[in-house]
Amino acid sequence: MTEVAPLPLETVWFGIPLSDFWFVVVFAFLAIFLFLDGWDFGVGVIFALREDHHEREQCLAAIGPFWDGNEVWLVVFGGALFAAFPPVYATLFSRHYLLLFGVLGALILRGLAPEMYEQREDEGWQTWWGRAFVVGSVGAPFLLGVFAANWLLGIEGIALVSVVAGLALVALNVASGAAFLRLKTTGPLREEMPDYGIRATVAYLALVVVVLGLLALRPAIRDALLAPAPLALVVGSVLLGVGYLLAARGGHPYVALGTSGGMTGAFIALVAVLLYPTIEPMTGLTAEEAIIGAPAVELLTIGAALLIPLVLTYFAVLYSAFSGPIEVGESY
Repeated sequence: MTEVAPLPLETVWFGIPLSDFWFVVVFAFLAIFLFLDGWDFGVGVIFALREDHHEREQCLAAIGPFWDGNEVWLVVFGGALFAAFPPVYATLFSRHYLLLFGVLGALILRGLAPEMYEQREDEGWQTWWGRAFVVGSVGAPFLLGVFAANWLLGIEGIALVSVVAGLALVALNVASGAAFLRLKTTGPLREEMPDYGIRATVAYLALVVVVLGLLALRPAIRDALLAPAPLALVVGSVLLGVGYLLAARGGHPYVALGTSGGMTGAFIALVAVLLYPTIEPMTGLTAEEAIIGAPAVELLTIGAALLIPLVLTYFAVLYSAFSGPIEVGESY
């Protein structure tokens, strides 16, 4: 009888295990979403802090062409997690069922509210839908921050460290939103954005210190935090925060927006590095154990290599078509 050679336990392309490759890709998609849609969330928070009707219209007009496209990356993140690591998708999403429904509810409010806000000039109507827009803009990043912290710790519900992580993500989004509005608006609103961004960045860095302190109370996490990669990410976040402050004060909004993107990437990278090689702490699954079989993961990788450039091309065209500040009097 002819012996059948066992299938390889790990698929490796160009010296890189595809389980590790998709581990990085999944978290990269999450970071891209939190950066791109993060400035939309930040604009929603700033919207709540402005009382002038025309400035609020500027806020809505600034994100109008972009927010629905930016949400594509959340779908891509969920789709990639489902396709590459189905056991993780099943256990992680079912365990945080209500939390993720809260995220979806907040995103629905954030998307629906501007449409309804513009339907009538009635003050009471616009007040109600303006508040709905703010609730969605604050609720989505806060709950996503809670989700990220819970994922890292392998816990359910809402712990203190998760709440602080959610607040930190909201503050970071405000910093991104302030830099974005500095690029997209004119007049007094534009001139006041550096102050908003500076305060939000200082708040973010302070909240990150609290998060790290709370994580250090857990022995397993404390030991992991002292490894070179997490330490480098923490130091890098601080340096990027300082860079944001200098860029905001110096009138360099592109640099400020870029550094806020770097801080967002470092936030998610820290979660990923502290998790690795585990991808589902509650069940103990590693990326290698959770990855789909060899033929499927290879086809998935080829498909992603073909589709992701198309998505990136769409975003390049979108942001090129709507580049530059919005016109005076332009509305959502």
